[in-house]
Amino acid sequence: MTNKINTTAIDPRSHGFVRVAAATPELHLADPDANLAEICCLAQRAVEQSCSLVVFPELCLTGYSCGDLFFQEVLQRRVVEVLFALEKWTATSDIAVVVGLPLAVSGRLFNCAALISGGFIHGLVPKTHLPNTGEFYEQRWFASAADANFSTVTLGGSEIPFGPDLLFSAADDPQILVGLELCEDLWAVQPPSGYQALAGASLLLNLSASPEILGKYEYRRNLVASQSARCLAAYVYAGSGPGESSTDLVFPGHSLIAENGQVFAETARFSFESQLAVADIDIARLQNERQRNRSFADSVPASPPRMIPFPLPRRAISELLRPLTRTPFVPPDAAERKERCREIFQIQTSGLVRRLRHTGSRTTVIGLSGGLDSTLALLVMVKSYDLAGLAREGIVAITMPGFGTTTRTRNNAEQLATELGVTLRVIPIHAAVEQHFRDIGHDAEVHDVTYENSQARERTQILMDIANQVSGLVIGTGDLSELALGWCTYNGDHMSMYAVNSGVPKTLVRYLVQWCAEEEFSGNISAVLRDVCATPISPELLPPTADGEIDQLTEQVIGPYLVHDFFLYQVVRLSYPPQKVLMLAEQVFSSEYSREQLTGWLKQFYRRFFSQQFKRSCLPDGPKVGTVALSPRGDWRMPSDALATLWLSQLERLQ
Repeated sequence: MTNKINTTAIDPRSHGFVRVAAATPELHLADPDANLAEICCLAQRAVEQSCSLVVFPELCLTGYSCGDLFFQEVLQRRVVEVLFALEKWTATSDIAVVVGLPLAVSGRLFNCAALISGGFIHGLVPKTHLPNTGEFYEQRWFASAADANFSTVTLGGSEIPFGPDLLFSAADDPQILVGLELCEDLWAVQPPSGYQALAGASLLLNLSASPEILGKYEYRRNLVASQSARCLAAYVYAGSGPGESSTDLVFPGHSLIAENGQVFAETARFSFESQLAVADIDIARLQNERQRNRSFADSVPASPPRMIPFPLPRRAISELLRPLTRTPFVPPDAAERKERCREIFQIQTSGLVRRLRHTGSRTTVIGLSGGLDSTLALLVMVKSYDLAGLAREGIVAITMPGFGTTTRTRNNAEQLATELGVTLRVIPIHAAVEQHFRDIGHDAEVHDVTYENSQARERTQILMDIANQVSGLVIGTGDLSELALGWCTYNGDHMSMYAVNSGVPKTLVRYLVQWCAEEEFSGNISAVLRDVCATPISPELLPPTADGEIDQLTEQVIGPYLVHDFFLYQVVRLSYPPQKVLMLAEQVFSSEYSREQLTGWLKQFYRRFFSQQFKRSCLPDGPKVGTVALSPRGDWRMPSDALATLWLSQLERLQ
């Protein structure tokens, strides 16, 4: 969950983050004073962990299981006095606190949540849905929020906003908008949090007392995660612990924090000690997700909420407490990665089979270099032919050795084609390219971009002409990362008739080939695939070293694909600004690369991403496989003339 980084302090709010906690305190049933002490102690622990807000369980000032003791005037009065004591404590505690309490108003008793910060009670939200079946008897004691015909209550001489229509806005950052609901509200067909989200709340808090029975743990966890996804929000759920009465029920103390469908943190169940679940919520990301989602944008709340400003403390942190990964396209869990590879491979093969059926083609052509991309494309073609019931001989794999081709890659290409049973053709391009150099007056000793691209375009010309010759389709091999960086020759390897890898980033290509070696193929084929995975990434357009090894290493020129794929996800999928991308890159790569290196590669990413859009504007068809895609007909529409000035200038200011 945590991510080791350098010791530079981070202002999370400047990057759109807010640190929150879900708390399960040790409970003292029907003893508000003892509960106040536990709450203040646990809230102070949240302060020490740099939290800005902490939410406690339902009725935490008394305990949920007090039963008919809720009607006792002595308990009702003491709860209010303790609430004021907590209000006073927050004047110097520098944290926003949300607690649950029973509140007697106008002859009725309400199950309420109170948001307290900066020495003030900013609002009281009553529970709407009161369960009254099975083990629940809440309607015996409490009135529903729907029964309240007033919008404020007076406590201790102060008029306090009251009602289910309250939303709480951070005074210095209106993007941080908080909605409150209580336990059963989440289980309702139309939870209040849905209305709150449509009204703008991106931080939804639930004060809960949910007893444990078999199977409820998974249900509760899935419910919280799915509500956070449905609302495009963060959902912070604080559950009562085993200190509640065990007369008929046991309470697990399960608190958890989810963001947009993913659980970030949760407490252990059945612990009698006080616990905190802490996570950094990305409010800026949630806002961006909502802007992208037309279903969300087109929905409006039935009535406007009342906005209540409150002080939300800011404090620096040294590390983000949320799941971060160096490989956003590649799941770190082996089982999940295996399933991801299987699904992507099925998407690729299904797309190609559909194209073959539509065109009636029984022949396809591919340039096979012995590198990762062309190897993956060939494997997709082979499985597509098997799926379509076509003979593999209809796949024409052409290896075209040139000035930079090494024995290793050529042997791998030829052996792979032979083992897979496809048609292999070997067409050296040396003479043709040398003739072309003479035709255009280029010195073959000048190893510039003309030298390199002439080879790439000669290979594409061969592929296209042979496709005409055999009435087939040229299958493209380029991947998503190359398209993002424009690391392809325009009208060279940039062009094909169907590009099966165009939705797969480079970091994932290697895992797909490895997965194929383990799951789809065996014997000599698997051995070749493993060697392909171990081969350095190179276009092999410059002559090899004296001992025949690859001399032109792509990542020495543009930087590691591992880092560029990280940038690609943050920039395209999440729309993060440069300063946030760099901060996150430092979080995950600081042990390997310096800030200067990361900044340099990020500048290069922006420069190339903007300047190379013209190549993406005329891409061949190819299947989308993930949430990041660059097809001009699908996910990414960008003018080829757009300037990177704004993004680069922000990076310059960070140095």
